[in-house]
Amino acid sequence: MVELDAYRYKLGTYKAPLQEVRDSLDLADKSKKIEELEREMEAPDFWNDAEVSQQKMKELKSYKDDVAVCAQLEEKLSDIETLIAMGDEENDVSLIPEIEEEIKEYEEAFEKIRIKTLLSGEYDKDNAIVSLHAGAGGTESCDWASMLYRMYTRWASDKGFAIEVLDSLDGDEAGIKSITFQVNGENAYGYLKSEKGVHRLVRISPFNAAGKRQTSFVSCDVMPDIEEDIDIEVKDEDIRIDTYRSSGAGGQHINKTSSAIRITHFPTGIVVTCQNERSQHMNKDKAMQMLKSKLYLLKQQENADKAADIRGEVTEIGWGNQIRSYVLQPYTMVKDTRTGVETGNTDAVLDGDIDIFINGYLKWLSLGCPEKMGE
Repeated sequence: MVELDAYRYKLGTYKAPLQEVRDSLDLADKSKKIEELEREMEAPDFWNDAEVSQQKMKELKSYKDDVAVCAQLEEKLSDIETLIAMGDEENDVSLIPEIEEEIKEYEEAFEKIRIKTLLSGEYDKDNAIVSLHAGAGGTESCDWASMLYRMYTRWASDKGFAIEVLDSLDGDEAGIKSITFQVNGENAYGYLKSEKGVHRLVRISPFNAAGKRQTSFVSCDVMPDIEEDIDIEVKDEDIRIDTYRSSGAGGQHINKTSSAIRITHFPTGIVVTCQNERSQHMNKDKAMQMLKSKLYLLKQQENADKAADIRGEVTEIGWGNQIRSYVLQPYTMVKDTRTGVETGNTDAVLDGDIDIFINGYLKWLSLGCPEKMGE
C-alpha cells in the first residue's frame, strides 16, 4: 500500500535523529546519576539540609524525565512500525487515520525533546530574570508592557514555572512603565533568552482619541539568576546605592518603608533594582546578586558588542531595533525579524503561546544565526 510505504519511510527518517538526541542527552551518564542520587536519598541525614536535598530532588526528576521521554519515543516508534506492518499484512486502510495521528503525536514529542538538547549554554538551566521597559509610545507603550508581562506570565504558567516580581513601576495613566520579574523553573533562562530585545506593537490604540493606528515599543532584557556565589569584585566607589519607597502591591509595610534598593554601577552603566523582599537588607542582597551576575556575564564575553548585548543596552527603544513585531491592525501577524518565524494567530501569542518563536530562535542559534531560517 502506497500510503503505508510513505509512512514507513517517514518514520525511518527519525531513527538517526533519535539516536543523536540520546547521545546529546548522555542518557547512560544520567542513568548512573539517577542511581547515585537514589542511594544518597536513602542516607538518614539526606534531609538535614533542606536546600541541598531539594536541589538534588530537582536534578533527579530532570534526569528521570529525560530517560523516560526517550524510552517512550522508542516505544512509540516501535508501536507505529507494528501498526504499519499490520496494515500491510491485512491490507487494512482503516488503520491509516490512526497511523497518521500516532505519527503526528510522535513528531510533536520528538520536537519537544530535541529542542531541550539545544539548551546547552552554561546558564540555560537557571531561572531567568526578565525586565520590561516601556519606550516610544507614551501610555500606549505602558499598556504594551503590561500586555507583554501578561504574555510571559501565561507562558510561564503553562510551563509550570513560578513568577516572582522583583520591582515594578506603574504607568502614569495605565499599564506599566517598567517591571522586573524572576521566572523560576528548569531551563527558564535557556528558553527566555530568545526574548531579549525590542518588541514592537502596531494597533489602533484605545488611548488615541482619533482612533488612529499607533506603533509602540517595549525593551526586554533577560539574564540568568546565577545562584552560586560569584567571584566578582564590586568596589564601593564604583556603585551608588539608593533606597526608596516600594511602589508595588504588598500591603501596609512595603508601601510605608524605604525598603526598595537601586544599585547603579558607574563603569558599565548597569542599574539593578529590587523591592520584592520585606527588608531593605534582603533587597540589597538580591540586587547585588543581580549586579554581580551581569558583571560576570560581561567578563565572559569576547568583545564589547557582546558585552553591550548582555547588559541589556539597546541603542533606542524604537524604530529599527525590534526583534519581533506584533501587528493587530490592519492585518494580524506576529513576526520575528531575526529568524523569520511568523504566525497570524496573534491572540494565541498574546495569551502566552510563544514556543514557536522560542523554538525558532534556538534552532536559529544552532545553525549559526543565518540571516533567515533555512538560508
